[in-house]
Amino acid sequence: MYYPHFLEPHDTVGICAPSAGVGRNMALFEASLRILKEHDFQIYETAHVRVNDLRGGDATQRAAEVNALFYRDDVRVIMAAAGGDFLLEILPLLDWETIAEKPKWFLGASDPTGILFPLTTVYDIATLYGYNAASFQQTPPSPDPENCLSFLQGRLPVQHPSAMHAECSRYADTYRGFNTPTHYRASAEELHLSGRCIGGCIEVIKDLTATPYENVRGFIDRYRTDGILWYFDVYSWSAENLYRTLLQMRYAGWFQHCTGVLFGRVLFCSSDTGMTYFEAIREALKDIPYIYDMDIGHTLPAFTMMNGAIAHVDYNAGACSLRFERK
Repeated sequence: MYYPHFLEPHDTVGICAPSAGVGRNMALFEASLRILKEHDFQIYETAHVRVNDLRGGDATQRAAEVNALFYRDDVRVIMAAAGGDFLLEILPLLDWETIAEKPKWFLGASDPTGILFPLTTVYDIATLYGYNAASFQQTPPSPDPENCLSFLQGRLPVQHPSAMHAECSRYADTYRGFNTPTHYRASAEELHLSGRCIGGCIEVIKDLTATPYENVRGFIDRYRTDGILWYFDVYSWSAENLYRTLLQMRYAGWFQHCTGVLFGRVLFCSSDTGMTYFEAIREALKDIPYIYDMDIGHTLPAFTMMNGAIAHVDYNAGACSLRFERK
């Protein structure tokens, strides 16, 4: 596994819009930029980052701007500006050969899984899932964005469950900060899980299945002796959609050598038949250990996940710790 160079003071962070622009959330974006600059990082934005649209430019423009950040020697880390729905259309336009030859840390969450997942499963380049560039400012304050910046600087803090989390999206009119007690649940009262970490937004991962932009079977084969520890961020799928997709992954052999599966909280919950998410996970995974309702993904606060690294998870009656090891 290749770990790109970490950030040092005065290094340049490149921000691009592989999916949506941030034009609808400029106040949050500017607040995030202030935090990055307070850490002595230089910022370089590509031209379409501030577009107020579900596409941060057309596919050709967005792909060219991602490529440009990999071409620039002064850009040490690349961040996706925001999530969205249309990253998949730029994948054939990316210069994967250069990206593989000049690897850099790529950080994003949600739709940017479409770049993180192939970088790690196809090219063996570690990536970071957890925050987009517009997400470093949280209300109320939380240590998790600072943890993310620590990862980018080569420090890997141990992460623990939040005491409280937000019950809805920070962009919703009903957002009231961290107002809901956090409670992790698991397949056993005590679990100790370790393995090569891989995952992201499961809705995006499903779209990548059987395309040139995933090599899960190869990844599993290369790291089988470490075991594979999956994590999934479920944005808005119903329990039934989650169940069917987990079965699909099982049938495809994606859970071979799997030591466990971690699930974040679902942001928008629904069910068409009355199935619960607990039932979907339990029935699909069967004997594979799992922890769910974790601080992973779309609900805040959220952990930083290092794809490609060895993850160690210790769970006991709701208490939990997550740490990563580069090797």
